[in-house]
This record gives sequence, structure tokens and C-alpha cells, in this order.
Amino acid sequence: MSQLNEVQEEVRARYASAARAVTANTSSGCCSSGSSCDVDDSQVFGSGLYEPAERDALPGEAVSASLGCGNPVAVADLHEGETVLDLGSGGGIDVLLSARRVGLAGKAYGLDMTDEMLDLAKANAAKAGATNVEFLKGTIETIPLPDATVDVIISNCVINLSIDKPAVFAETFRVLKPGGRFGVSDVVSEDHLTSAERAERGDYAGCIAGALSMAEYRAGLAAAGFTDIAVTPTHQVADGMHSAIIRAAKPPAE
Repeated sequence: MSQLNEVQEEVRARYASAARAVTANTSSGCCSSGSSCDVDDSQVFGSGLYEPAERDALPGEAVSASLGCGNPVAVADLHEGETVLDLGSGGGIDVLLSARRVGLAGKAYGLDMTDEMLDLAKANAAKAGATNVEFLKGTIETIPLPDATVDVIISNCVINLSIDKPAVFAETFRVLKPGGRFGVSDVVSEDHLTSAERAERGDYAGCIAGALSMAEYRAGLAAAGFTDIAVTPTHQVADGMHSAIIRAAKPPAE
């Protein structure tokens, strides 16, 4: 098995287990997957990063399944009628919040590679009565949508899990419309940490070992064609590692 497939299987198994754990009320944040975070997990991963009003408006299972490190919907500046794509949509919390923001004239896609999470997300959408959502099976390295399909890309602590981040950035650029926006929450490292030092702080499926440095994130987005790139740390998740809001834009058509 290739390294890419090994990591994908590790991640898939971790999140399949998390989906099953929701019904047993034992789900936990991304960091809990064998990583060695030195901060309180409940403070940096999961549904506690959302406002109470946001959590209260959604099915409990969608909230319980949240494993992210931020709240990308809060910073995505979504507008009525826009089309949004959530990379690694999990139990659907960010898709459902986005669907409320864009209204019935808009649409929110969720992309996930884990059958258990997709089933959970679809059930949560049905409970929420959301009719402007669609969940797709696939990987964030090969997004199953045509070119120039969406106005906004969001994601919550998922891009760090990919072993082929240049492909992720290229695919997000491809499916965005000209002038489209990229606004995600993700784990990043301080620039002085080596890859080995990041791995010492946690494993890949625990959202730590695969994190890019802030400089690497900016360079990767720029190489894909993005402009107006900003990486803003929000809170520490391990020594020298932070949750961050990353924003960028696809240039408008000439």
C-alpha cells in the first residue's frame, strides 16, 4: 500500500469510528486520536468553537460529530444565493450552517470520503429539513465537481490530513468561480518547526503531523494561483502548533 493510501485509510478509519461514536455520545475532538496535545482538547477542537445559537439550531448529532479546530462559516462571509463547498464535511455541521446563510437560492455541498460520515450527514440534513444541501463522496485531492462551480470553499481542520496538499490547492482553485473565495480553519505550525518536530507533537490522523507551516501554506496557495492570502492563528493546539483562519481568493476573470 502506498503512503498516500495508508494515510487515507488511517484517516478514514479514525472518522468512521468517530461517526459511530456519535450515537454512543463518546465522540471527541480531532486531537484525541493518539496525539500528544498539551492543551485542553475541549478548548481547541469540536463543537465548543461554535456559538450556542448556532449549535442550538442544528440536530444534536451534527453538533456531536464536529471534530474541527475552528468555525469557518463564521469567517466565510457567505451571501444569499451563493454556492459553497465544504471539504471534509464530516457530520455536516458546517454544511448545514452554510445552507442557512446562503438560503434557498443558494446551495451547500459537502465532500467526504467516509461512508459513515456521509450517512450521518445526510441523516442530519433530513432532521434539519435542509433542502439546499448535497453530500458528495470523494477525496479533497480529486473534487467531483466541474470547473468554476462554487463561490466559496470552506473546510474545518481537514486539509492538514491530506498527504498531497498541492493537489488540494489546485483542485480548490479549479472548482472555484473566478473571484471565488477560500476561507478555511486548519492547523498550522510555526515556521521554525521541522516536519519531524511536528510529528513529535501528534500523529497524522490527530491533525498534527501533517500540518503545514504558515509559510508553506501561503506558498502552496500562491503556487495554485490564489491571491490575497492571509494566515491568522487563533489559538494554540500544541507546542508551536495553532489553529488558524486561512483566507485567499481566486482572481476575477479578465
